[in-house]
Amino acid sequence: MGSANFLASNPMYVIVAFGVILIVTYAIIINLWMELSYMKKRYRHMMAAAEGGNLERMIAEYMEMAENISKERKSFEKEIERLDDKLEKAITRVSVVRFDAFDQTGNDLSYCIALLDAENNGLVLSGIFGRDEARTYVKPIVNGDSTYKLTREEEQAVRDAMKK
Repeated sequence: MGSANFLASNPMYVIVAFGVILIVTYAIIINLWMELSYMKKRYRHMMAAAEGGNLERMIAEYMEMAENISKERKSFEKEIERLDDKLEKAITRVSVVRFDAFDQTGNDLSYCIALLDAENNGLVLSGIFGRDEARTYVKPIVNGDSTYKLTREEEQAVRDAMKK
């Protein structure tokens, strides 16, 4: 009976307590309503992306797309490897040395061109120009060296090309 007397003698405290409880309850309801609205908005957005609202079909399509992309990536990797192999054999190192083969001609008309791949294989092309004649020579280069005797200028062209 002690608590009944307190409630009967202090109705104002009871009303204030119920008011506070009511305000907190309204705040909780408003918060839950806002969260529910946000989730509905996200759900509608997600379902709009799925044709006909079939989320399972949309996920299956994305999985198929991911698998196709993986296959394409593997194909690209194989192509890159093939191109790398070709590039190893391509002429990527070039050097030109100009020189005066005969003292009387001047103007450095003669030349040596070294054309090498990544493994220093290729050739050296020499053009010798004199007053009355011109000659051209080609010598193979294997691992940076030739089975033919190289001139000083040809050796320089090969060395310069190997540095690149």
